[in-house]
Amino acid sequence: MTVPTVALTASVGPAGAPLVVLGSSLGTSTILWEDVVPSLAREYRVVAWDLPGHGASPAVSASFSVGDLADAVVAAVGEPFLYAGVSLGGAVGLTLGLRHPALVRRVAILSSGAKLGDPDGWHERAAHVRAQSTSSVIIGSAQRWFAPDSLSRRPGLSGRLLHALQDADDESYALCCEALAAYDVRGQLGEIGIPVLALWGEHDLVAPEEKSVEIASAVGDGRIVEVKDAAHLPPAEQPAATLDALLNFFREERR
Repeated sequence: MTVPTVALTASVGPAGAPLVVLGSSLGTSTILWEDVVPSLAREYRVVAWDLPGHGASPAVSASFSVGDLADAVVAAVGEPFLYAGVSLGGAVGLTLGLRHPALVRRVAILSSGAKLGDPDGWHERAAHVRAQSTSSVIIGSAQRWFAPDSLSRRPGLSGRLLHALQDADDESYALCCEALAAYDVRGQLGEIGIPVLALWGEHDLVAPEEKSVEIASAVGDGRIVEVKDAAHLPPAEQPAATLDALLNFFREERR
């Protein structure tokens, strides 16, 4: 296993404010967060990071684990931070809570779980993408990602997210799938002592309510939030509701 290099966006927000780091989901990029960042940056410094071979992060050819991704984020950021991540980015958040609790003060886990999918399914998708490219999974991804009216309500951003999937490096995407195949921290949730928010979309079939309940009930300090009219990508589908949940959670630190 190798710790990959991940790219961060430029920091936005008031100098000296607490830092918030945002992680995206498999197949997307930091554009997933673009409607949340401006309002979040009124109170926080904000950066987002791309998965290997996605967005601005370089492609990789060596295997890595979700733990390696967590280490890569810490290496790129280099200071204490608050964290929010979607799907695979959320799995990285839980792993940050396990591996780097001295640096990560709070984690928000969006549309994710302590285990996601089944290993055979992830290996099958990795093989499929290696053979036929990420373009071949666009239709299935769109069906998983978006609530029934999200595509028509936000066609521009939805289209750009699907283009990000098409542009993702095939091998890097496949290696992300294989990292998810090996990911399972269900037995370690009780070791996470930092505050955790588990958020799910009302229509999410990938990481439904029970995934968030499992997290929040097992960690030392957990809470849950549902986002209505969203599926697997709440920051893009319902940015206002996602922002409210994150601000309420992050502001608790100041009370």
